[in-house]
Amino acid sequence: MSLPEAPAPAGLASSWNPLKANEWGLVGAIGIVIVLAIALDTNHSYWHNPVDNASRILLRAASVGIIALGASVVIISGGIDLSVGSTMAFSGTMCALTMYLLCFWLKSTFDIRIDVQNTEPVGFWIIAAGIFVAILSGFLIGSLHTWLVTSVGLPPFVATLATLVGLRSLARAMVGGVTEIVSGAAVKTQINVQSPDFRFLGNDLWVVWAVFLVLAAVIAVLLNWTVLGRHIYAVGGNEQAARLSGIQTDGVKWLAYVIGGVTASIAGVLTVAETSVANPQNLGQGQELNAIAASVIGGCSLQGGIGTVLGTVLGSIFLRVVIDAVSTIIKAQAEIYEGFIVGVSVALTVAFSQFRQAAALGRKAFPGWLGFVSIAALALLAGVVVSMTSLKSSGVTTAIALGSGVAIAVAIGLGIWKFNQERQT
Repeated sequence: MSLPEAPAPAGLASSWNPLKANEWGLVGAIGIVIVLAIALDTNHSYWHNPVDNASRILLRAASVGIIALGASVVIISGGIDLSVGSTMAFSGTMCALTMYLLCFWLKSTFDIRIDVQNTEPVGFWIIAAGIFVAILSGFLIGSLHTWLVTSVGLPPFVATLATLVGLRSLARAMVGGVTEIVSGAAVKTQINVQSPDFRFLGNDLWVVWAVFLVLAAVIAVLLNWTVLGRHIYAVGGNEQAARLSGIQTDGVKWLAYVIGGVTASIAGVLTVAETSVANPQNLGQGQELNAIAASVIGGCSLQGGIGTVLGTVLGSIFLRVVIDAVSTIIKAQAEIYEGFIVGVSVALTVAFSQFRQAAALGRKAFPGWLGFVSIAALALLAGVVVSMTSLKSSGVTTAIALGSGVAIAVAIGLGIWKFNQERQT
């Protein structure tokens, strides 16, 4: 039986158009951030060493982009996945444990002395087995999410929040239990993976980007040129209407969550290969926010039904360019600001989208007394951020002056916006 056709979704291009308006905006924003980083960096590292800097940014962007692709499909289908980081940790750990156990079995059974923890190649089949188990783990996790959402009836937020907490804890327990039984030594909290043929997968820019682009191409074809892709957009846009039109909504959700789980597992394998260690305590920690941020910045609507693969790719690059630019400008302890940057990026992107919808419906962005309080809070926040980021390079007095100037400018600008809205009504 053939699947029923669904009408073309609003988020899907009906004719060939390489970039949409928001995607052109992201391209311009990436260029602006790079120019500002070159101008404000006292060491001019972007200018003097462009190849190494570009390689570092692209490698990080691809790592975020791989999980963001899966997150985008889930979001477009009307769901959300908060367990991306834990899925990375669990799948990456399963990959390392599989290789570790296979090496032990070969050594104890055939006296073949190879060890994934040593700096000697372990061979293609052992690595392939580890990757297969990791991807299978992601597939099963995605299926579990679908069951919790569709059969049990849990909201996606609750279902994936449960696995966010549980998977990482389970991975830690497995590492401790397996290593204690195999080695007979004290419980270990991580597995070192030093085999050069495995580490190559996560450290070579071309390999990581090849994986990223292949996944992007496959998902783009799925979303744009298949009936299933139309169904994903339709379910995200209006699940009840999609069900009434004959679409098997549970099957569509299963596909979306499985794609999210598999992409997270692939990212987990590449992260273990890059860092040379499977440490479930911190592997993939916080990556769920990065995945959602890249998707939302790229144009995915958290309400579902809207988003593109190209937007997600550009959103991933933009996010990493901004983080790296701030790191280049601030230099010491720049990682402190990474979470703040991601959070602000998501908040601003969603806020601008909501402001456009509110304006169309005649709602005010800063209504009444709450508007004045919000303007004061936003102005103060902007001033504090500017002061803190310029403190080391400019000195205390200059940093405070810059922060105060920015705070006043933001307050005036938002105040004018509020005044214009009040006058129009």
